[in-house]
Amino acid sequence: MKYYLFDAKDRILGRLATKIACVLRGKNKVGFTSHIDDGDAIVVINAQQVRVSGKKEEDKIYFHYTGYPGGIRQITLQEQREKDARKIISHAVIGMLPKNKLSRQMQKRLFVYNNDKHPHKNVDLTYEKNAA
Repeated sequence: MKYYLFDAKDRILGRLATKIACVLRGKNKVGFTSHIDDGDAIVVINAQQVRVSGKKEEDKIYFHYTGYPGGIRQITLQEQREKDARKIISHAVIGMLPKNKLSRQMQKRLFVYNNDKHPHKNVDLTYEKNAA
């Protein structure tokens, strides 16, 4: 398994997320098979500085349901960036993965950090500015 380093600084969220999802699934490999989890690990740095186009900063809304009646909660992308910017990239990538048991294994190999400090310094990282 290889580790890829993605720098999210000044990159568009959706375009970055598609490349990350592709590498997580293993679609960048020659022997890709959809029912085998052969993807690589991803380390994303500078999640705080990812960009979005248009008016999504104010208009995009993330919803979650607490499980109680009337328990729908919402937060805008701007508020989510202030609260925890890592969830912006994680949410975008997870939405692009298949909805099955393999997806949960792939999610464990996604590491997102707000700045350029990360604990994967001792791992051989392949820097991918414009990956896959």
